[in-house]
Amino acid sequence: MLVALAAKRRGAAYAEARSLIASSESNYEIPLMRPLLPTLDATAKYFREIDERRWYSNFGALETRLEKTLAGHFGMPEQNAALVANGTTALSAALLAAGAKPGTRCLLPSWTFVASAAAVRAANLVPHFIDVAPDSWEIDPNHLRKRADLDGVGAVMVVSPFGSPVDTRAWDNFWSETGIPVIIDAAASFDTVASVAQSFPGRSPVMISLHATKAFGIGEGGLVLSTLEDVIQRVRRVCNFGIWQGPESEILGYNGKLSEYHAAIGLAALDEWPHRRAALQSRTQRYVVELERLTGVTMLPRYGDGWVSTYCTVRLPANARDVAARMSSMRIETRRWWQKGVSAQAAYRDAPHDDLPVTAELAEHVLSLPFFHDMSDEQIVRVIDCLVEALS
Repeated sequence: MLVALAAKRRGAAYAEARSLIASSESNYEIPLMRPLLPTLDATAKYFREIDERRWYSNFGALETRLEKTLAGHFGMPEQNAALVANGTTALSAALLAAGAKPGTRCLLPSWTFVASAAAVRAANLVPHFIDVAPDSWEIDPNHLRKRADLDGVGAVMVVSPFGSPVDTRAWDNFWSETGIPVIIDAAASFDTVASVAQSFPGRSPVMISLHATKAFGIGEGGLVLSTLEDVIQRVRRVCNFGIWQGPESEILGYNGKLSEYHAAIGLAALDEWPHRRAALQSRTQRYVVELERLTGVTMLPRYGDGWVSTYCTVRLPANARDVAARMSSMRIETRRWWQKGVSAQAAYRDAPHDDLPVTAELAEHVLSLPFFHDMSDEQIVRVIDCLVEALS
């Protein structure tokens, strides 16, 4: 009876979620996101290769080709890039590959998406939430060096907020000086890592999400980059159940292999990337111009500074929840992506955390506005007009 009741509740929750999605699709004049992947025509030639080979997963020809091409896109040899089934698994694998010791604490910001913390727990580390700097919305390596409890820390996970640049060299130096492995969650930073010199990959593994909602999306997937070839080799081993040259599992591992179908979409997306990047850059610059009309509204740090993503995230002078409700009444969808921070979520309230005043302030005032590849100038102007009204 209890099992049946639980199933009924799960079914009701699923139906409610589907209802909310349908409501979002029908009620909003301008939705928050409209992901855009390559069309059937664009992917057909790659799908035909799959049909001909009858090889569907496990390091197939398309996955290998995409991995090599993406490595070149980031100016790296192919042995310094690893494709993974999704970004969360990629983060867990990177933690293990970098040598983070199970059972130790991983310092990471509470100001992030819950996947960062989920990856820490999946790697058998304890998430310990720390605050971010107000000028960057990221954790600060110089501040971290002053902590008195670094002896008990097994890893640090740095998070790029909404695609904003991370100083990878500063974190490589932190790892070298302290001996504590650093992982960089650059989920939304596909273009940033390739375009901003400060964020070029170094020793610290950089994870880029290839989820459908990202600037370069393939449906589901993740990419790990590092100048340490042995780390990338271990990422691949972890994502193949810990198996590599023999039939037996040698280390803790997961099933994190990318399918040939996702690789096919990735190759088609790379064909289209120059055009897509130009469109995103145009939408970004239009938002920058329109946001200048608003007094007291500030953009994400370094927004539009030589990089693009699929987010337009701003800090408001008013309560973000109230503004979101007013925008919704005008049929404009917005999102408080990171809510109050991960440490405030039920699954992580038992985790250790520092005082988090900056996170609390950002949670009160940060809001993401609609942004998508084919958003028109008129839609951007409409969003800002409604934001002006909502703030007044």
